[in-house]
Amino acid sequence: MAEPMAFPASSHIDDLEAHRLAHQFEGGDPRELLRWAIDRYGSRLVLATSFQAEGMVLLDMAWRIEPTIRVVSVDTGRLPQETYDLIERVRERYTLAIEVFSPEAAALETFVGEHGPNPFYRSLELRVGCCDIRKVAPLTRALAGVDAWVTGQRRAHQTTRRGINVVERDVAHGGIVKLNPLATWSDDEVWDYIRTNDIPYNALYDQGFTSIGCAPCTRATRPGDDPRSGRWWWETDAPKECGMQCVIDWNSLRA
Repeated sequence: MAEPMAFPASSHIDDLEAHRLAHQFEGGDPRELLRWAIDRYGSRLVLATSFQAEGMVLLDMAWRIEPTIRVVSVDTGRLPQETYDLIERVRERYTLAIEVFSPEAAALETFVGEHGPNPFYRSLELRVGCCDIRKVAPLTRALAGVDAWVTGQRRAHQTTRRGINVVERDVAHGGIVKLNPLATWSDDEVWDYIRTNDIPYNALYDQGFTSIGCAPCTRATRPGDDPRSGRWWWETDAPKECGMQCVIDWNSLRA
């Protein structure tokens, strides 16, 4: 790969710079993009992960480049026990200080008080409202004050992600840089990296899960199913997204 283009040390990039960077790093080794981002942004770069397979690959890659990489995660309060177990294994393996963000207690108490603990099964609007409080708002706080963040999004995940670039401007979070180093990777590439490097992963994958979120909203999938079909499986004609990594115009869904 050619040497990365030099840019001024400004916190944001414009659309032209994002396009140039996306073109340069497209199809390359994800570690090259991570190395570039770590060198440019330092502590103002965060890796956001829910500790799914892709997140574990990126965490391992980034840690090998910079062992003090900032890692942020959202604890919705409804995660499967297997996810909490994995977080403990990650802390021991990488000795990382994971920055965990939780829902605002007052907002969550109000929502649960009005709608009950499991309202997401009743309507899309209530499911989106739950995701907003438990995932989207904490993520927004996690990204406050940073210049760039790394996600595990891949184009193979869902139709809503097929158009993602390896480098993007995240207009929903103030125009900061959003990096999707594994955008072009296949399932096989993800799992080959995990097995080759003996990386810890969520035990639910061995039970047929292909995408793991909150316990009440995630189930195993069948061979050949869309990897995200186990998320909010009771919904039809709605994007399998919560806002954690992919911004959707939820107001259009409520209309």
